[in-house]
Amino acid sequence: MATEPAVAAVPQNLVDQLRSSFLKEVEAKGPSSVHPKDLERVKSDDKYLKRFIAHNDNDIGATLKMMWTSLNWRKDFQTNDINENNIKMDIIIKGAFFPHGKDIDGRDILIFKTKMHSKGVVDAEDLKRCVIYWFERLERMTDGNPISIFFDVEGCGLGNMDMEFIRYLINLFKEYYPYFLNYIIIYEMPWVLSAAFKIIKSWLPEKAIEKLKMVSKKNVFTYVPKTEALQCWGGDSNYVFSFIPEEPQKAEKSVAESNNVSVKKVHFMDGSPMSEQAPSAEPKEGKCSILDGPLAVSPTSIITFVKEGTELISTLELHNTDSAATIAFKLKTTSPEKFRVKPSTGCLKPGAKDVVTVTLLPGFQLGGLSKDKFLVMSSILDEKEIASLDLLELWKNTGTRKVFQTRLRCVQSGEVTKNGNVVMNHTMTNGDNGDGQLSKMSSTLSKIADNQVALGTSLQRLQLIQIGQFVLTLVLGISIIYVVNSFSSATSSSNNNYCPGPNTP
Repeated sequence: MATEPAVAAVPQNLVDQLRSSFLKEVEAKGPSSVHPKDLERVKSDDKYLKRFIAHNDNDIGATLKMMWTSLNWRKDFQTNDINENNIKMDIIIKGAFFPHGKDIDGRDILIFKTKMHSKGVVDAEDLKRCVIYWFERLERMTDGNPISIFFDVEGCGLGNMDMEFIRYLINLFKEYYPYFLNYIIIYEMPWVLSAAFKIIKSWLPEKAIEKLKMVSKKNVFTYVPKTEALQCWGGDSNYVFSFIPEEPQKAEKSVAESNNVSVKKVHFMDGSPMSEQAPSAEPKEGKCSILDGPLAVSPTSIITFVKEGTELISTLELHNTDSAATIAFKLKTTSPEKFRVKPSTGCLKPGAKDVVTVTLLPGFQLGGLSKDKFLVMSSILDEKEIASLDLLELWKNTGTRKVFQTRLRCVQSGEVTKNGNVVMNHTMTNGDNGDGQLSKMSSTLSKIADNQVALGTSLQRLQLIQIGQFVLTLVLGISIIYVVNSFSSATSSSNNNYCPGPNTP
C-alpha cells in the first residue's frame, strides 16, 4: 500500500534528528518509560516517525512532545496488549462500529452506526478498549496509512449523541495516532443534532475541520464510491457486518508436529493454527503427561460451565508442579469471540497456583458449547529471561522453545459425556428445576432486561421531545403575547394622536 505523500515527503534528516532526541530522553528517563514494543518501533520504523513529523508540520519540538504524549498513553492504557481475548466481544459483535469499504481516496473506512449507541448503556472503559482494538487492527491492515471515520447518524436523536465518546475519538486522532485521519464523514445529520455538532466542530484542529464532510443521500458518493457504499446509503454494497477474528500473523509449531505425530488442524485463536494430538491414554494420578509438562490443569479434560447470576462461568486451576523452575502459561480458544478469559497469560513460580476464570459472553447461544475447545500452553522459563520477560513477545515468537499443551473441551452444566462424546443429560424428571429450565429462565430474563433498557431509552427520548414541545409552546405563547401587547400599544397611541379630547372644540 502506497505511503501518504505528505508522510513520504518528510526528509530523512528530520527522522534521524527526532529519533536521536527521543532516545536520549528515554536514556535519561529509563527504558521502562516506554513500552518495549513501542521503543523498538521508534528505533526501527522510519515511517512511524515520519507520521509524527508530518502531523506536526515538520516541527521537531512539537513532534517530540506529541511522541511522549502518545507513547505514555499507550503504555498506561496497555494498548499493545489489547486483543480479542481481553476486550468485551459482545460490544464488537453488536456491530455498532466496524471497518468496511474504502473512501474516494482508497482509504479504509471505520463506520459508526450511531443509532445503535446510547450513552451509559455500555461501560465507557470497555467501549474505549473496543475502539482501540479496531484502531490498532486497522493500523496493522493499512500499514499506518490514514483512515476515514463515517458517522451514520440517520434517524438519531439526542439519546444517541454521546459527546464524551465523540470527543474521545477526536482526541485519538489529535494526540495519539499521528497522521491517521483522512475524512470525518457525517451522514444524514438530523436538525435536532445541529447544535451538538457545532460544539464538536469547535474541538477539531483547523486542519481537521477541512476534513469534516457533511453528506446526505444526494452527495454521499462524493466521498464514498457507490460500489463501496452500503445499500442503506443508496450504494451497491450489500455487506452485513459479521465479526471475523484477525488473521494469524505467524503459525506456531506444536510439540506433536515436532515429534512427527499424526495430527489434525484445530484453530485456537488469538491466532495461530495449532495441532491437536491424536487421542492418548490419560496420565496417571499425580503425574503430568509429556504433552502437559510441569503445568497441572484442573479439571484435566473438560470445562463445565455453570450459572452464576446471569452468566455462564467456569474456572480452571493451574498448578506449577515443578519445585525449581518458573513457567509461563497462555490460554487459547477456538472461539475467542465467545469467551472472556482472565488471566489469559501469566507466570507461575515453583509450586505456585493460579485460578483462571472463563466466562461465556452475552449474546451467544448456550447450546453447542461442546464444539468449542481450549488450549492451555506452558513453557519453562530460563532464570535469565525472567527479569525482562515480555509475555506477548514470548508467545508470539516461540521459536525452538519447548511448549507443553493441554486441551480442554467445553460442556454446559446439565450435559454428560458418553463414550467420549457430549450428550444432554435427560435423567431429570419434568418436575425438576434443572439447569435447562434455569437456562430458559435466564434467557427470558435477559430478554426482559433488554426490553426494559429499550423502554427506558424510549421514555427518555419521549421526555426530551415533550420538554422540547413545552419550551417551543412557551416561546410561541410569549411571542404571541408580545405581538398582541405591541399591537394594543400601537393602537392606543394612534387614538391619542388623532382623536380629539373632551375639551376640543
